[in-house]
Amino acid sequence: MSRSERKSGLFVVPGDRLGVIEEFTPGPGTYVEHGTIYSKTTGRTLLDMLNKKVSVFPLVQVASVPQIGSIVSGQVLDVKSKKAVLRISQIGKKSLSGFFTGVLHISDVSPSYVDTMFSVCKTGDIMKAKVFSNKNRTFHLSTAERNLGVIYALCSRCGHVLQLGKRGMRCSRCGNIERRKVPPDYGEWAT
Repeated sequence: MSRSERKSGLFVVPGDRLGVIEEFTPGPGTYVEHGTIYSKTTGRTLLDMLNKKVSVFPLVQVASVPQIGSIVSGQVLDVKSKKAVLRISQIGKKSLSGFFTGVLHISDVSPSYVDTMFSVCKTGDIMKAKVFSNKNRTFHLSTAERNLGVIYALCSRCGHVLQLGKRGMRCSRCGNIERRKVPPDYGEWAT
């Protein structure tokens, strides 16, 4: 950016020169290479002359991808004795246009001992979990925190919605009782 172009609102694309670190502090949407500040994204510049800071605000929203520490929700696709596979469809309260796959291992389900994943969740359940790793491009999930686990479940026998009871999950239609790892807000997903 030349001195005559030093104003906010200019359209920039990735790689456009915005200034040098002797003049400005790099802000969001920028990166520094060899002392020069460049645009990291396509957007509009914001020059804060009082604080000597340059930023770029994107014109297009970036696709949401689960990050380490994100709370995600998704449907259980498959359950084995030691792990479950989830189709992640939400990050926090934001629904995704596509989906990601996450793996929940039995060792990451609870702080206490769990003998089988079949007592934690079943295929078709909706779960809330936390991403703790994305090693090898796989989202590794945990439900060890109290507020994580199955938030919506159907009866394995008749397919009716399970209600949280004193002794586990109970089907009001057929009376079947099942076990799941549920958080205190179980059932609020459906409302």
